[in-house]
Amino acid sequence: MTAPPARLIVILGPTASGKSALAIELAKRLDGEILVCDSTQVYRHFDIGTAKVAPVGARVTDVPAPSHSVKTGQQNIPHHLVDLVEPSEIFTAGDYRRHALLALDDLRRRSKLPILAAGTGLYLRALLEGLADAPTRSEELRDRLRRSAKQHGATHLHNILARLDPASAARIAPRDTQKIIRAIEMRILAGKPVAEIFSAGRSYSPDDDRRKVRTNALEGYAITKIGLAPPRPALYARIDARVNEMLAAGWLDEVRTLVSSGIPVDAKPFQFIGYSDVRAHLEGRIPLAAAVANIQQSTRRFAKRQLTWFRREPDVHWLASFGDADETIAAALDLIAARSSF
Repeated sequence: MTAPPARLIVILGPTASGKSALAIELAKRLDGEILVCDSTQVYRHFDIGTAKVAPVGARVTDVPAPSHSVKTGQQNIPHHLVDLVEPSEIFTAGDYRRHALLALDDLRRRSKLPILAAGTGLYLRALLEGLADAPTRSEELRDRLRRSAKQHGATHLHNILARLDPASAARIAPRDTQKIIRAIEMRILAGKPVAEIFSAGRSYSPDDDRRKVRTNALEGYAITKIGLAPPRPALYARIDARVNEMLAAGWLDEVRTLVSSGIPVDAKPFQFIGYSDVRAHLEGRIPLAAAVANIQQSTRRFAKRQLTWFRREPDVHWLASFGDADETIAAALDLIAARSSF
């Protein structure tokens, strides 16, 4: 007799929408544990600016609203796939998939419900659909691109990418040198845009010629996807408030410590939203108010890109509210209960 599929709950949505809050509530009520799907939180030491949910009792910055500026953190719910590598290490979507599959196997053996809190669409896609047949790295090409970035700046490479692959340039921040280099590398070596490479590497259902529907490559799991899409003005207000909360929680001191610890200035985590602005302020290049405004604007733009990406994800049950709202928690529980009866 074939074993019934295991359940997997996926909570996706933009930053500050309350994914962590909803995941924790579901985990507490459904005997679950949380898998974090975030490309910034896999790096150790970069905590406040990446909004990691702190261990119980610690101050955290993944706050649902200004009136809830301090939470009880993980609330004794285990969080997996956080703090996996050092800042100088390279970590890819393929690495994430391997770690996530191991974590899923562990939870399955212990009969725990996995609840995936997903903010990085590429990592989620890698886990659920598998990986495309992307070209291998060319260190010679990468060295040339790094030298060009050092001589002309990261924005120069971004302009090159915009000419070669406008769609990739639109989703990659102009100063995210590592992602820009990989996108240019893939475009040149494969001879086609990155989106086309990934599309060719996935399976599709042939039943609908008008709209290709992706099939699930994560075998053995019945997946329920819950999307959070609160009203845009309210989301942006929370983003702005959370940046201030991060600063109040000691973000400046965290960056001072990171810089003094000898982490290379070109390490990928220093390119995450906010960290370059905080460093610029600490080095006396911009006032704090300007840094805060830059971070808030960058984060709002990032949230918009996340929503655009996740709106293309199939079979998502969207809720137009924040994850910490009572009605959201109730709706999510009802949805999971209904899906488990299939």
